[in-house]
Amino acid sequence: MIGDVPTLTPLRVAATREHDPELAIRALFRQLDVPELSGILLFCSSRYPLEALARSIADRSDGLTVVGCTSSGELTPDGLGEGTLTAIGFPASDFRLTAACFTDLDHFDAGDAQQRVRSMVAQANEETRHFGGRVNHAAIFLVDGLSHREEMLTLTLQDALGDVPLIGGSSGDGLDFRETFVLYNGAFRRDAAVIAILSTTRPMTVFRTQHYRPGATKMVITAADTTRRIVHEINAEPAAAEYARLVGTTIDQLGLPVFAGHPPMVRAGGEYYVRSIQSANPDGSLTFYCAIDEGIVLTLGEADDIIAGLGSLFDRLDADVGGIDRVLGFDCVLNSVEIEQRQLRGPVSELYARRGVVGFNTYGEQFRALHVNQTFTGLAIGRP
Repeated sequence: MIGDVPTLTPLRVAATREHDPELAIRALFRQLDVPELSGILLFCSSRYPLEALARSIADRSDGLTVVGCTSSGELTPDGLGEGTLTAIGFPASDFRLTAACFTDLDHFDAGDAQQRVRSMVAQANEETRHFGGRVNHAAIFLVDGLSHREEMLTLTLQDALGDVPLIGGSSGDGLDFRETFVLYNGAFRRDAAVIAILSTTRPMTVFRTQHYRPGATKMVITAADTTRRIVHEINAEPAAAEYARLVGTTIDQLGLPVFAGHPPMVRAGGEYYVRSIQSANPDGSLTFYCAIDEGIVLTLGEADDIIAGLGSLFDRLDADVGGIDRVLGFDCVLNSVEIEQRQLRGPVSELYARRGVVGFNTYGEQFRALHVNQTFTGLAIGRP
C-alpha cells in the first residue's frame, strides 16, 4: 500500500454505446464533468472511427491530459462490456495526471526515455507539494499491443521510475490482431506507447493476479523465432501438434478457447507466469503474446476458482487502501474467453461492477518491470 490520507472528491467514471463519435464524446465528457478534472483515461472499442473520435476528443480537451487506447472489450461501470467508450476521470482537487508519448518503437532510445521519465517523476513531486501530506505516485503504461516491444519498454521505464510502480496494458482490436492504437495529444497512434504518472494523497496499491496454477505437464521449447514470438518446435516436435497432444486435443481444434484453458506457464524468480498463445499457424508453429526463448521449460497451467479468487483479491485490496473508490483494471482478453467458456460472464461482470472496476481487456499486461499474459492487473485507489 502507498499512503493513507483521505481527500474529498470521488473518482468520475462513465461509459457510452452511442455510435456517432461526436455524440459519444459529448455524452461521455458530460458524465465526467470535465471542468473539474486533472485528466482522463479512455478505453475505446475498435469499432469506432478513430480519426473522427480523435477530433471530437481534441475539440473538448484543451489543457486536459487525455490518454487511452483501443481495446478488446471494456470494463465499464456496469461490468464487462463490448463496443463502448469507457473512461475514468481524476478530479483536480485530489489528483494530478501528466503524460508522455514514445513513438517509432522500433528505434526506441532507452537513454532518452529514461531521462524523460525521471524528469516526469521530479515534476510530479514538485507540482503536488500543495496537496499536503504524503503524495503517492503510480505510472500507468499503455502500449501498441502489436508492437512486440513490451518487455523492453516495461523494463526500461520501471528502472527510470525507481520506487514508482508501473502498471498497464497492451492495446487491442477485439480479436482481429490487425491494428491497435494508443491515444495521446488528441490522436490515435500506432507503434507508440504512453506513460502517465498519477499522483494523489489517497492510498493506492498495484496488484497482479492470475486464475491458473502450474500443473504436472511440462514441455521444452526447442526451436523458436524469438523476435517474432513464434515457436516452431516443442519437445523437438512441430509446436502446434505437440501442444495439441499435451492438452489432449487435435490441431484442427486449436484456437483461443483451447489456448485460454490450457496456458503454458514459465517459472521465474520463484513464481509462475503465463506465456499465452495467440494463434496456431498454417506451418505448424505457434505465435505467443509474450517474449519466448529456446530452451525454456514451460508447464501447462490448470484453472483455479475464478470467482473465489477475485473475491479474495478485492477483499485484500479493500483492506489495503482503507476502502476502494475505484479499481483501474487491465484484464487479458484470454480471461474473457475463458470466463465465457465456463459460463461465468454474468457473475464476473456483476463482481467487477460491484467492486468498482473500470478499464479494458488487453493483449497483455504490464506489472512493474514485467510484461505478463492472462492476468488481471491494475491499481486500486482508496475512497475520499
